[in-house]
Amino acid sequence: MNEVLLILGMFLVTFSVRYVLFGVAGKVRFPPWLTTGLSFVPPAVLTAIIVPAVLLPRGELWLRADNPWLLAGVFAALVSFWRRDLLTTIVAGMLCFMLLRFGFGF
Repeated sequence: MNEVLLILGMFLVTFSVRYVLFGVAGKVRFPPWLTTGLSFVPPAVLTAIIVPAVLLPRGELWLRADNPWLLAGVFAALVSFWRRDLLTTIVAGMLCFMLLRFGFGF
């Protein structure tokens, strides 16, 4: 019974927060300086997630040519500059990683 109440409570909190945000979505205007600042949040957050995963996959700095995470990350970056398409970049990076990790045994 406690688990059901816990799940119900988590649902209510999650739903209420999202409902309020969607309810005021088109009605609130931010100043231009805040809008400009907020535009840098997604790249900063993604960088903070991706860089440690690529450079520190085993908990220590690994900057050698046998690091499949680093090689696939560099390949994905090159694909993203070339194609300018998010889905193509993700698929190419994952295919490169899978090939290096499981095909060549890096």
